[in-house]
Amino acid sequence: MPEDVSLATVAARAGVSVSTVSRIVNGEMRRASPATVARVLEAVEAVGYRPNPVGRALKRGQSQLVAMIAANLDNPAMATIASSTEAALREAGYVMVLCDTHDRPELQDEYLEAMRAQMVSGYVLVAAVPSPGLSELSASRAPAVFVNRRNPGGSGAFVGIDDRAAGATVADYFIDRGRRALAVVFPRLGSSASRDRASGFLARLRERGWADEAIIQAAGDGRSHLQIGYDAGSRIFVGSDAPDAILSVSDQIAYGLNRRALECGLKIPDDCELVSIDGTPLNQWVAPWLKSIEIPYALYGAEIVAGLQLIWRGAPFGERLLPCKFG
Repeated sequence: MPEDVSLATVAARAGVSVSTVSRIVNGEMRRASPATVARVLEAVEAVGYRPNPVGRALKRGQSQLVAMIAANLDNPAMATIASSTEAALREAGYVMVLCDTHDRPELQDEYLEAMRAQMVSGYVLVAAVPSPGLSELSASRAPAVFVNRRNPGGSGAFVGIDDRAAGATVADYFIDRGRRALAVVFPRLGSSASRDRASGFLARLRERGWADEAIIQAAGDGRSHLQIGYDAGSRIFVGSDAPDAILSVSDQIAYGLNRRALECGLKIPDDCELVSIDGTPLNQWVAPWLKSIEIPYALYGAEIVAGLQLIWRGAPFGERLLPCKFG
């Protein structure tokens, strides 16, 4: 668009005032006659005028920006969620700003403050951690959708899966396969999703007659799921009581477990069956040996944007639990 094409250019061509053009291009047409509206729109097309979305947003106190604040984009699952959400927002006419907190609450708060200054229209919080800034955001009732982890401070719109049911599915699978030495590996400082996957697994085993002491529970320290899996393997792949089946609450924990199993002279799945909950597309390339509960991360974007649109309209959203596939 030529730099001199402005509201005044359109007004001169249409023979009306600049304020009339401004109202019409911003959708306020009730104060103008149909003939005037038609003349202005014809002039807009003829001179190639395009409204400045940033300027319009500032005038209305709105923005076309949506902030996604994710815990760790090194995780392929989060990268897939980010990609699908960006595409869905772009289709809806919004631009996504992506921030990686590396699971650090102070960095999460820095990004929340920065995004408030940018007047973003909404927030997508992927695996959010408790922090003062997040509590302030929740109290302000800003449009927000929590993904994978529910709002650690209480209620809020949520997109994810039934994590307890996913864990229970793996327990049933191991028992029905005749496995006798079971283990579950999870982060000690894990999210609500990790905890629910492990607790769903353990609860189903109890329902089917297993005692807690008969189940190996390996909780790993730190935030790196790869390292958690590797360290857990160092403890459980030793001695005669090593498990013959393990639930890993994430793909990356499973990768770490497999690395340690190989160093111990074990082969998965021949010596020990390993099932994870994630099922990212990367597995077919780097971990064809891994059986998993496949979460439809590529579908999250449409659900997240649908939730934001409901919130923007003042309608309730609640939560959306997507179906998983055991493949």
